[in-house]
Parts: sequence; structure tokens; C-alpha cells
Amino acid sequence: MTSTFTRRALLGAATAIGMLATAGAAMAEPIKLRFADSTTADAPRSKALVEIFAKKLGTDFVFEPYFGSTLYKQGTEIVAVQRGNLEMALMPPSDFAKQVPAFSILTAAYLVRDAKHLKAIFDSEIGAEFKKMAREEMGVVVLAPAYYGTRHLNLKGDKKISKPEDLAGIKLRMPGGEAWQFLGESIGANPVAVDYAEVYTALQTGAIDAQDNPLPNDKLMKFYEVTDQIVLTGHNVGFGLLMINAKLFDSLTPEQQKAMQAAADEAFAWSDQEYVKQEAELIDFFKGAGLDVYTPDIEAFRAYSNKKYLGSTLSKDWPEGMIDRINAL
Repeated sequence: MTSTFTRRALLGAATAIGMLATAGAAMAEPIKLRFADSTTADAPRSKALVEIFAKKLGTDFVFEPYFGSTLYKQGTEIVAVQRGNLEMALMPPSDFAKQVPAFSILTAAYLVRDAKHLKAIFDSEIGAEFKKMAREEMGVVVLAPAYYGTRHLNLKGDKKISKPEDLAGIKLRMPGGEAWQFLGESIGANPVAVDYAEVYTALQTGAIDAQDNPLPNDKLMKFYEVTDQIVLTGHNVGFGLLMINAKLFDSLTPEQQKAMQAAADEAFAWSDQEYVKQEAELIDFFKGAGLDVYTPDIEAFRAYSNKKYLGSTLSKDWPEGMIDRINAL
């Protein structure tokens, strides 16, 4: 009698433990994904992350975004992700190039042609190679590229800009970092490092003469209020790479990893098209706001830029044959 009772008690205890374990697993805290970016919350890429990416992730995750450099100063996000102080960020290739110089090729003027070309690059073996470098040399996983729009010049004053030489002495705001600063030089300007959030005031006070950004950014940040012209140089396709700490990503189940990748792909498919749409509409908006909007001698800019890059120390870090492979896509 005692033996039977004991067996039953043990079986009951085991069942209870199993139920508690199951309940504990079901009640496990969702994985917090803190995300930091320098742009505003109403930018298409920000909306894509909040309204599509976060929702598609499912209940296993809580997406916690911080926009406008409110959590980390622009340019410091990658190190924060690497250290585990931040889970995710959306960073331009210039920031990757600070640690893996080969990424600097993706910052070169007139290389990436448009949103479709950008997607083709990261859907190809070329993209796989860059993702491998990011994982092995930086400890981060690149999930997807995010198109920001094509960068154009936005200046104060009425001096007509038709060729790179016309930009001599022009103080052009560029983000900090060698790759960004050289981009400014490669189109003939005098680059000055200014944080994105401080550009409006720098233009207003005359600390800089010009800035370059995609047209949607110019509108969001109201740069058109303190400038007089937009020169459609189209010298660089702006984009970022959505990244996550590699150790965190590897700790996820295959199902969670798949859900995260699908969410990123869907979010930026929408965002990319939204930027393209806005770019097409904004020229008329800026003209209506009183700015002079015109196209310079693009071939003169391209030739000047190519000569600058190929004669620089930056190009020595570019993987052999990579320019031809990217151009061929």
C-alpha cells in the first residue's frame, strides 16, 4: 500500500514538474531587440521597422526602437551592437569600412546605381561575401540592405554648379569617417564632419555651405528652409545594412531566425519603394518651395570621382575585380 502510494506520488510530482516547466517555457520573457538609428521616426525606413518588421517578428520578440540618435550618437551604434549593449542597428557601409576596409568600395561615388541595383548586389554572391566578412570580422549578422535614396547636393547661395571644380572651397557637410569624407572630396568639395542632427543649424549659421542627402531626407529634416538650390548630382546611393549581434542571432531557434529574415525582407521591400516614390514627387515640392533644382554635367562628376577613387589609398582595400563584378550586375 505504501509502495503504491509512493509511486503515485512520484508520478504526480513528475507530472506537476513537467506542467510547470511547460508553463514556464510558455511564459518566457520575449527577446528584447533595442534598435538605434540617427534618422527620424517618420522616415520610411523607420516606419517600415515599426509597422512591418516589428509586427512580423511575432510574440517571441519585443522591438524597442530609438530614433534621432536618442540612445547612441551617430557612428557609435556598431560598437554598441558588438559589445551587446545594443541588439540591432541600421548602418551605412562607411561605418562597416572603419573595421573592414573592403566595405569602402560600397561607399564609392557612382558605383551603386539605384534601388534595384542595390538589391541585386545583396542578392548575389557579392552580397554573401560582404555578409560573411561582417560576421567573421565584426561579429554581426547583416539581415538586409535598406535603400535611403540617391544623394544630391543641397546648397546655400545662387552659385551655379555644373562641374566638380565649381565646388572648390565649398564647405560640404559629410558624416565623420574616412569613407564619407573622401566621398565629399571625390565630387570636388571641402568636406566637414557634422552630426546629422546638427546639420540644419550648421546651414543656418553658415558653419557649412552645403549638405548632401537623398531628397526625402532633405524634406524630413527641413534642410530646404535654409538652402537655396538642389543640384541633382546623384553621386551616391544612400543605404544602410540592418544588423544584429551575431551571438544573439545564433542563440535564436531556426524558426525565429527565419521569421526575423522574412520580416526584414518584407519591411525594406516596402521602404525601398516608398523612397523611390517620394524621390519622384519631391522635385516639384522643392521647386514650389522656391529652390532652384537642376542637373549638372553628370559625366564630368563621374569622371572626376573615378579618377579620385582609383588614385586614392581607399581603393587598395577593395577586393580585386569587385568593381567589374558590381558593374556587371
